Amino acid sequence: MKYRSTRGQVTGQSFESVVLEGLAADGGLYIPEHLPTLPSDWQTQWANLSFAELATELISLFVGDDVSRSDVSALVCKSYSTFSTSEVTPLVSLDGERKTYILELFHGPTFAFKDVALQFLGNLFEFFLERRNRNGGSHKITVVGATSGDTGSAAIYGLRGKKNVEVFILHPEGRVSPIQEAQMTTVLDDNVHNVSVPGTFDDCQDIVKQLFGRPDFKREHSLGAINSINWARILAQITYYFYSYFTLLRQGGGLPVFVVPSGNFGDVLAGYYAKELGLPVGKLAIATNANDILDRFLKSGKYEKDSGVLATPSPAMDILVSSNFERFLWYLARDYEAGGDADEAGNVIGRWMEQLKTTGSFAVNQAALTAARQTFWSGRCSDQDTYATIAKYHARESSYLLDPHTAVGVHVAETLREEIDGLGADTICLSTAHPAKFSEAVLKAVNENGGHLDFGSILPPAFIGLLEMPRRCLTCDNSADAVAKLIVDQLSK
Repeated sequence: MKYRSTRGQVTGQSFESVVLEGLAADGGLYIPEHLPTLPSDWQTQWANLSFAELATELISLFVGDDVSRSDVSALVCKSYSTFSTSEVTPLVSLDGERKTYILELFHGPTFAFKDVALQFLGNLFEFFLERRNRNGGSHKITVVGATSGDTGSAAIYGLRGKKNVEVFILHPEGRVSPIQEAQMTTVLDDNVHNVSVPGTFDDCQDIVKQLFGRPDFKREHSLGAINSINWARILAQITYYFYSYFTLLRQGGGLPVFVVPSGNFGDVLAGYYAKELGLPVGKLAIATNANDILDRFLKSGKYEKDSGVLATPSPAMDILVSSNFERFLWYLARDYEAGGDADEAGNVIGRWMEQLKTTGSFAVNQAALTAARQTFWSGRCSDQDTYATIAKYHARESSYLLDPHTAVGVHVAETLREEIDGLGADTICLSTAHPAKFSEAVLKAVNENGGHLDFGSILPPAFIGLLEMPRRCLTCDNSADAVAKLIVDQLSK
């Protein structure tokens, strides 16, 4: 199994190198040079596997000779032993009459879906570095990432105390929830460095990409990526699409439509790869908040930056440009712009990304848009509808408390009800986080819509007293030069 960059200038890379490198030298994202073939009997042989066993089967298809099957198994078992339920990602009924389910992805140590990937990625970093250092080597990695809230805490919990790893997490000042900020900044391990940057998540993400685009700086400090630009993040998330499918079948369901709250496109991209591998999927529905670049693309074929990032009750999705969308665009470019030529597809992606940078937009042809619509639906959820959806499901006799991001997905699922019923499908809405992580939005939704919520009754024990714990956080100007200097200064201490 080898990997190539979406920009076309880097090919033939091993799984280990793409995990440790993160972003390709040409600025592109790594994708498999080809997708593996599932065993012919996967639907019967995998039907009753545990989450860790299923992860072992799927991940082993993508690692080539870089990680043995026994080592993959050990890594996933270690990663998911930190989850509070043996199912890891349980599937629960939200509305039995309408065959709607919630895939609960918040049972990891930071109560967010990103734990599924980042617990694994943290252990994978440590595994590769320890192996490189067995014969007296001194390989280290400096992980640099940006967060809109949940990636940061999940990355920190996955990397805290890891040997030969320093981690720098940039977050936009004042644009993460109080619980998210506390989860990050109360981790006082020596190898963890939180950095507050004035601006938006997109600013933080741009800084990270600029640092990875400096070859000398990247090489000198052995930069590694934990954002979903890292292929291992996407790979780990494929598992819960397969696992929820098998769970759905055991509960008497059938063909699933997955509705995915989407910001950076990584979560739903894992569903795309699951479908391409052969998982029966009716559709993948992209659910956006007011920052709706993905929904507008599916409606028009034009990928266009809006005037700026809007602050919403679902801040982890407050993103102007969805980085992972480039991976899906590469397949559109190859099949509908480049005549099936993988190298030319890289050139097309390069032109599109340059247009996006210089003019703020680019457009795909009608054939590419039609192909995208064959896989994806999309919908947009306003702030008002987010609050109303939380209140609605909390008030039901079978009360269920949604976090604001998951509420976006549930609302979009409701708007697509006719289309979903037309497929005769069941609906699986992917959750993103425990509602306690977004207390202000959840309390506002319930208490201002005629309900009452005793927030203490749903607060996980890990959150009690969190806001009062000691913290450590650095501040930095909004520029790549300033962040680079901060990293150098901290590493020299």
